[in-house]
This record gives sequence, structure tokens and C-alpha cells, in this order.
Amino acid sequence: MANLRDVRLRMRAIEQTLQVTRAMGLISTSKLRKGRRVLQDTEPYFTRIQKSMYDIVAGAGYVHSDFFGRKTDEDNSRSAVVVITSDKGLAGGYNANIFRHVEQLCGTLKNPMLILIGAIGYRHFTHTPHLILENFSYRSKLPEVEDAREITDYLIAQYLWGMFDQVHIVYTHMYSSIKLLPNEKHVLPLLAETMRQELNQIETKERTRHHFEYIPSEEAVFEALVPLYIKGMVYGCMVEAYASEQSARIAAMDEASKNAEEMLGALRIHYNRVRQAGITQEVSEIVSGSSV
Repeated sequence: MANLRDVRLRMRAIEQTLQVTRAMGLISTSKLRKGRRVLQDTEPYFTRIQKSMYDIVAGAGYVHSDFFGRKTDEDNSRSAVVVITSDKGLAGGYNANIFRHVEQLCGTLKNPMLILIGAIGYRHFTHTPHLILENFSYRSKLPEVEDAREITDYLIAQYLWGMFDQVHIVYTHMYSSIKLLPNEKHVLPLLAETMRQELNQIETKERTRHHFEYIPSEEAVFEALVPLYIKGMVYGCMVEAYASEQSARIAAMDEASKNAEEMLGALRIHYNRVRQAGITQEVSEIVSGSSV
């Protein structure tokens, strides 16, 4: 009986775990759909800003701005790496892949400094030799534009002040529901030629022939658009990382549920066998006692 009681307790614990994993999988599915929808709704706005910046750079040829970089000693240059991780675990290898990618990137940069988004990343990198400038945590909620604005204001202020000379952002890009890979974007300084190549993909050839007049000047409008452009880039990476996190958690919870069901099935078979053996033993004892 003691053995049966232990098996029942284990089965009950696994059943409770199975309920939790299924519930987390459903919640992550809902969050994933919402994240994709929000990204699709806001993408046209930031794309329009990108197009305006492209028009200015393409029309003016070169715009004088500190956002295109300053002359610095390469040996003393410093790089900021914005790392987007999750605030919660139970997402498979989602965070571990980001950690490996950041370590590889920092190995190629001079004097790297980290700006962290997510509690898991902060816990990990506090035990590494990398310098942490700032940590942002939003408690696993869907990123909002205001969250991206807070991070963007910090990046621009520190960049213009001279704290670092370039900015990179590392996040997880969701190519598909089963293909989640760390990705890196160069944020600052702006690269005019790269902007032309990237933004030309979303423009038609006819539009590049048009010339627009900017008031009060091209440089003034450009300076006003850069923070919005960077905010759109940061926000897009945050939402993409959020959707990737939910997709990774769905896969992890599905695998955990599958393992729990297999364990529960094996325990049920074991329970039935032990129970049947106990019944058989009791019957044998009754028969033996009646025959004496």
C-alpha cells in the first residue's frame, strides 16, 4: 500500500505540472499573436520615417550630423551593446543563445559596454567581466513605444556626450515559429551608404527621382527624424524579441507537456501493475486460508 501511495503522489504532482505547462503554452500563444499584431500596426509609421530619412540622404548626398560619427582614436573607442533578453525563464535555449552571441560580438569590439534589457540578462552578465552601463526591465509585458523611447533617449544622450562611439543591439529574430536565431543590428553611428542600400529595398525606383523641399533645412529635419528612426529600430527589435520569447516558451512548454504525459503514462502502467499484484496476492491469501 505504501508503494501505491507513493505512485499516486507522483502521478498527482505530474498532473499538476502538466496543467501548468499547458496553461503557460496557451498564454504564450495569446501573447505571441498580440505581439505580431502590434508590430504590424506600428511598422508603417516607422517605415515612413525611414523613407523620409532616405529622401534626405539621397537628395543631399551628405548631411552634416554628429549621428554619422565623430573622429576618435580607434584604440580608445568604446562600443555599447544593447542586449535584449527575457524577464522570465522556461523558454528553452532562448537566453543562452543570446548570451553566446553577445560574447562573440564583444570579442570583436574594442572596450565593449553592455546595456541590458531583461532580468535574465542582468543576472547572467553580473557574473562576467563585462561593464554594465544600465539595465532596463519591463516585467515581461508587451513592449510599448514609450519603453523604446526611454531606451532611445538614453542611447542618444550618452552617444552625443561621448560615453561610447558606436551602438549595437542584439536580439532574437523569429524567422519562423521553429527558427529563432540571435541577430545583431548596427544602430550608431549612422552609415549613409548602408542606409541607402537598406532603405532602397522598401522604396520604388520612381520615388528616388523625386526631390522634396525641407523646412527649415534638410539638416534640421534630419536631426529631428534620427531619434524617431532609432526609436523605431529599438521598438521593432524589442517586439521581435518578445514574440521570439513567446515562441520559444511555447516550444519548451509543448516539450515539457509531452514529457509529462509520457511519465504519467508510465506511472499509470506501473500503478496498475502494482495494484493488480496486490489484488492477486490478497486473493491468493484468501484461497490459501480457506483451504487450510
